[in-house]
Amino acid sequence: MGAGRPRIFETPEDLGKAWAAFKEDVKAQGEQWKRVQYVGKDGLKKEDPAKVPLTLEGFKRFCRNNYGEVQNYFDNTDKAYDEFYVICRAIREEIREDQIIGGMLSFYNPSITQRLNGLVEKQETSVTIEQPLFGDGV
Repeated sequence: MGAGRPRIFETPEDLGKAWAAFKEDVKAQGEQWKRVQYVGKDGLKKEDPAKVPLTLEGFKRFCRNNYGEVQNYFDNTDKAYDEFYVICRAIREEIREDQIIGGMLSFYNPSITQRLNGLVEKQETSVTIEQPLFGDGV
């Protein structure tokens, strides 16, 4: 690597540790966003922590706030981060899996999850307009 800023993560394992810390942070966020339900015939109040989705944007924000900018690791700017390819791919895959499963189980909004992950169902519609054989006078 040439001159420039020093890396904030020296090894893929260091980035993996930041990912693990982020997931713990996301889990703690669920405590802030409680779901309130009233259950039973007496309508007893029940609070459950929300399941907060994993997002790449959230991980980047978490890193910026705690370590520094990580965009170059995911973009592999100037091929300077080749050794981070596997951990970055694993992070992206885990995020996608969390969002897809969370959407399928209705923990997250399924249509937003579909759009974020390119899973929108495509339907082909064709319209056929038939011309009358004879004019209106026949």
